[in-house]
Amino acid sequence: MRLAEIPLCVWRTRGQTFLFRGQNIRYWTAGQGEPLLLIHGFPTASWDWHYLWQPLAQRYCLIACDMLGFGDSAKPVKHHYSIVEQADLQQALLAHLQVRQPVHVLAHDYGDSVAQELLARHHEARAAIASCVFLNGGLFPERHRPVLIQKLLLSPLGWLVGRSFTRDDLVKHITQIYGPQTRPSESVLDDCWSLIDANHGTRIIHKLVGYLPERIAQRGRWVGAMQHGDVSLRFINGAFDPVSGHHMLERYLELIPNPDTVSLHGIGHYPHTEAPGQVLRHYLAFRQQLQPFKKIACS
Repeated sequence: MRLAEIPLCVWRTRGQTFLFRGQNIRYWTAGQGEPLLLIHGFPTASWDWHYLWQPLAQRYCLIACDMLGFGDSAKPVKHHYSIVEQADLQQALLAHLQVRQPVHVLAHDYGDSVAQELLARHHEARAAIASCVFLNGGLFPERHRPVLIQKLLLSPLGWLVGRSFTRDDLVKHITQIYGPQTRPSESVLDDCWSLIDANHGTRIIHKLVGYLPERIAQRGRWVGAMQHGDVSLRFINGAFDPVSGHHMLERYLELIPNPDTVSLHGIGHYPHTEAPGQVLRHYLAFRQQLQPFKKIACS
């Protein structure tokens, strides 16, 4: 299934801004119906959802933002970035939009961790989550395999690595985690770099990777929330991904009761841009039934 893309230049014109703790946050909304919160990954932005945006907006009320430090949102230099704060941001955006009913969540990568934090808050009666679908991400830190640039950014010289990070570095590292037949075009790479570089993003990119040790610190609480069982979950996994591919899905099957999983063969770390038609089909099927599977659906 081929889905129409939204060019980044058009996407940017459709965004709005709200203040979160004194910082400008860019966000997008579309459609009507039950609220669906889309949470992007590292190091990109909410434009990652552009293939799915229009077909999902025909069914749901979509909400997405560039999180603090990402995309076209503020990127303060003297700031401690955390997943916990990004979950605060998502809840602040929902409050800004006066969304009071439980929200469905579709998340990827870094956004998976934000979704896990929201799930934990749901079980603590501090959030209301109707369902959650994860795409590739480090749900279980013991199975996450970070790429070299993430390790370098976490090192004591991470600030220097970040400031010297270029489009060529992005191409070198990001193309390794795509499927062999679904690698991004030069135009897409230009757009991804534009979002990373906006608002002098390379000055703070080393601070954003603090989510990796945060995942370890929060593992028990976050995995426990997934195991609770009262929120319907699905994991749609690009199996070819060397960072969080089939090995992450195997761990999901080991730890999550009545696991509902989808394995996309030949697809890498970005299923929603590499195989958006397949992701859309499996997401809509999940929403139609909202009941966990006991086997892997393959595509």
